[in-house]
Amino acid sequence: MTIATSRPSPEEWLQILPAKIENTALGYDVSREDILNLCQVSVREGFYGVVVNPPYIRYAAEELSGTTLRVISVVGFPHGAHTANAKVYEARDAFARGAHEVDMVVNVAALIFGYYDVVRAELQDVVTAAEGKPVKAILECGALTADQKRAGAEIAAAAGVAMVKTSTGFGPGGATEEDVRLLREVVGRRCGIKASGGIRSYERALKLVEAGADRIGTSSGVVIVEGLRYAAKSGRLAVPAWA
Repeated sequence: MTIATSRPSPEEWLQILPAKIENTALGYDVSREDILNLCQVSVREGFYGVVVNPPYIRYAAEELSGTTLRVISVVGFPHGAHTANAKVYEARDAFARGAHEVDMVVNVAALIFGYYDVVRAELQDVVTAAEGKPVKAILECGALTADQKRAGAEIAAAAGVAMVKTSTGFGPGGATEEDVRLLREVVGRRCGIKASGGIRSYERALKLVEAGADRIGTSSGVVIVEGLRYAAKSGRLAVPAWA
């Protein structure tokens, strides 16, 4: 989460960007073979980690054993319409199965209708249940007004989350530079920001990083790094100033 003092070179971005990517497979039709491929390409490309549905946590953890990649799973996914107790159980179960981090969808309806005490309580409960392991709070920004995004980000940062995340990728809209800047304005350096939802090109990923994203969640990780690699090799890569 450090702003570079100088603009990274294209060669440096070939190392920087992959290490920010959480390569994702969260569809309803994901197979064990898909998870195996996800893990293998993520190791090959030097990604930060993989994001998988809860039933595949153990399998991904076994495949990535001996590597530095992180296994991330989801809680309250994709609508956040679970009770706080259910989210606490999901988080504990995910960590017991071998997850290193969880991305929790907040109660989006509670944010929309101003029931901020509900959002605050469930986040505090899940962060406590995580016992120091990273919890990211997914706000589903595409469903929220600017004031609701600000409220959600403030509540999440105060609850001690590791990151606030823009979107599930299954809701309205996806990651935008405007939302990343807004979230950064609210949380400052108290926590990180994960941009997720509709990120399918290296150009989009770099713009989001430049806007302030520390992590990129995408199911197009390989496409992104291949595009970045080609642009760097051909001398067409216009790099942002943030690292």
